[in-house]
Amino acid sequence: MNKKANLYIWMGALGILTLMGFGALGYQLVKGLGVTGMNNAVSWGLYITMFMFFVGLSAGGLIVSSSATVFNIKSFKVVAKPATILSTACITVAGIFIMVDIGSPERVLNLLLHSQFKSPLMWDVCVITLYLCINVLYLYLMTRPNPNPKTMKIMSSVALPVAILVHSVTAWIFGLQIARDGWHSALMAPLFVASALDSGLALLIIVLVLLIKYKLFMVEKKLITTLAGLLVTCVAVDAYFVFSEILTMVYPQEESEMLILKEMVKGSTAPFFWGEIILGFVIPLAILLFKKNREKTGLVIFSSVLIVIGVFFKRVWLLFTSFIYQHADGAPGITLGKYLPNDSDVVPYFWLRHGHYAPTLIEIMIVVGMISFGTLIFIVLSRKILLAKSEKATPTNQQPLEKSAAAH
Repeated sequence: MNKKANLYIWMGALGILTLMGFGALGYQLVKGLGVTGMNNAVSWGLYITMFMFFVGLSAGGLIVSSSATVFNIKSFKVVAKPATILSTACITVAGIFIMVDIGSPERVLNLLLHSQFKSPLMWDVCVITLYLCINVLYLYLMTRPNPNPKTMKIMSSVALPVAILVHSVTAWIFGLQIARDGWHSALMAPLFVASALDSGLALLIIVLVLLIKYKLFMVEKKLITTLAGLLVTCVAVDAYFVFSEILTMVYPQEESEMLILKEMVKGSTAPFFWGEIILGFVIPLAILLFKKNREKTGLVIFSSVLIVIGVFFKRVWLLFTSFIYQHADGAPGITLGKYLPNDSDVVPYFWLRHGHYAPTLIEIMIVVGMISFGTLIFIVLSRKILLAKSEKATPTNQQPLEKSAAAH
């Protein structure tokens, strides 16, 4: 079976998963958000986790793409198109997750009818909408027969700060909430941007290798090595920010901060925290710090996959740790909105002192379906934009990446 047939099989499987996801979404629209694991204590769940994750993946791709033109990095200009396609697909999926989390998509009209520009949520809607438009326009200009260098320079100069801003504003949704001790930090925006860079760049490397495998795009092996060098730098910066944040929480020994830290280190979100440290920082740094390892495509891909998983784990522990302890001193707790059976027949279980959350099957089906939909968007755009170019011209001075990967 040739690679083209394999690609069609994958697209068929992704299509089935997409239909499954939209079917589950239809069920949620009919039944309401009560079919999810979210509750009064944990009002954001898997959908917002995926929103944060995909905004970061998108920002990382466009930062690499626009930096190539802004700073005249000729080697990176080669991957500008696949990076922008990846960025467009990821921000589309991120926007879908917001619509899914709202529960009733028509409520988006309230943003237009009753806009509150003092709210970071409104800032985020504006920036993400602008960001999506820039992605589409940037990609359109790239695919013109003879792109105007001056126009591309202007677009890149606009796209780069907007790509940084889109993840900064997303971070401020959390960082500006003084009531959540685990979120309220001036470092939240730098943390988000740093993790966007390493996860977005890691995903771009993975995608480039897959595009080469299915003969949709060709790059020199040297470029993968160069991107791996940039990736390890981004991971080191991300690790530094996380260390700085943890140190700031530990040193004062403030009670509320220590409760959050305890949950991160040895509580319910500890597997995700240590998962990020080990998978997202320790192993990739141990591998990619050495130039000889960065020249081995297999090790670069392995490290990139771990980094993407590690950043996803960061989104999980960052979001949910601050939902565990509720600010309900002097009150029985937070109302559940329903009675639950308990051992006492006199006082029904109606109050919640600690937040708890687990995604339901419906949530998981919707998430898998939306990710599959985004993957299909990327494949279709790649075949339409990249395949025609690769058929017209194939690099003559490159070392075949597949053979090189096999050799290692």
